[in-house]
Amino acid sequence: MFSPKLCCIKGFSSSPLLALKYFKYILIASSHGHCTVTNTLAAQCKSASRRKVCKTVLKHFDAQYSEELGEQWRSARDVLLNPLSWQYGVLLNRFSDLTNLKQCLTALGYTNLLPQTAHPESKSLTTHIPLQCFIHRDPVRIPTQGHHPGWLKQYYLLNAASLLPVLTLNVKEGENVLDLCAAPGGKSLAILQTATPGLLHCNELDKHRHDWLLKTLESYFPPTLRHLLSVTHLDGRSIGSVRPGAYDKVLVDAPCSNDRSWLYTPDTHQGEMWLKERTQLPLLQKELLCSALAAVRPGGVVVYSTCTMSRAENQSVVEAVLASYPGVELQDLEQQLIDSLSDNFHFAHLHPSVGQLVIPQKGKTWGPMYVSRLRRIY
Repeated sequence: MFSPKLCCIKGFSSSPLLALKYFKYILIASSHGHCTVTNTLAAQCKSASRRKVCKTVLKHFDAQYSEELGEQWRSARDVLLNPLSWQYGVLLNRFSDLTNLKQCLTALGYTNLLPQTAHPESKSLTTHIPLQCFIHRDPVRIPTQGHHPGWLKQYYLLNAASLLPVLTLNVKEGENVLDLCAAPGGKSLAILQTATPGLLHCNELDKHRHDWLLKTLESYFPPTLRHLLSVTHLDGRSIGSVRPGAYDKVLVDAPCSNDRSWLYTPDTHQGEMWLKERTQLPLLQKELLCSALAAVRPGGVVVYSTCTMSRAENQSVVEAVLASYPGVELQDLEQQLIDSLSDNFHFAHLHPSVGQLVIPQKGKTWGPMYVSRLRRIY
């Protein structure tokens, strides 16, 4: 439950600067489910303003993305270089006590990214999806909630564009789902907000990120339903051969050259190392995607996603797999879904047109997020 103080801060919903100045409250839930507030938020603003751009990475991005995206890169660049302009989504946890939470967010100027229609006969893709993510037109950010054993967090902060792969996957009740590269757990959490699967297999190879994934799931998913989860620490490239045809749907949110974080690489040497490693990523991504296609049943769906704008890691990976993996077809994302998100997301004009790419723009700072959907025919 939200503290009434949080909902009554003058000017919060109308001015991001006022929000950053006056919003000094962070919710902490006690073991009894009550909320108190402490003055600790100022550090978040200072952290964003202290970030330093790695000039080596920026120079590389300028050369690559000017060629690949043209004028679209200029506006995306402006957003990426200004962290204080970034917007944050608030994904609600349907398994927690949300008493008054939606009303408080609405009072603060938030709206639902996926408006819930009141007409059951509607053909809208979001009619029956319980997933709810609230967004704000301004770059305001409510505090994260701390981890407390035995208490389920009410919300998860995220880049709202990261929900696009989950919406594209379109999980139905009772389906067996694999999240191949699951840490830190945001997309696994979003899947669980969308439907209750028969099985959700969350896999993560990196040990530190695997532990992070476990903590995320513990913080948001009730113990009574954890028999629906399987969490493993495996090389995703091997799962297709170990469990062939075992899943109805697979999400491959592949390791990539994360544009937002790479721009703020701590030092030039690290930036240069990452840029060298970047050339090796497409091979890994192709292997992960092929493993996912082997793991999904005939007729099943695989969604491939990254948080980079790089053509080599996006369209080129999908094209290479389509050319080499038999019995697979590319599926366009539903235009209805794209249209419903276009008021808030800026979809890039891709050449070649393989998948969809959300790129950040002024006032629509969500992304980067690339998504492509494949169906295994046989």
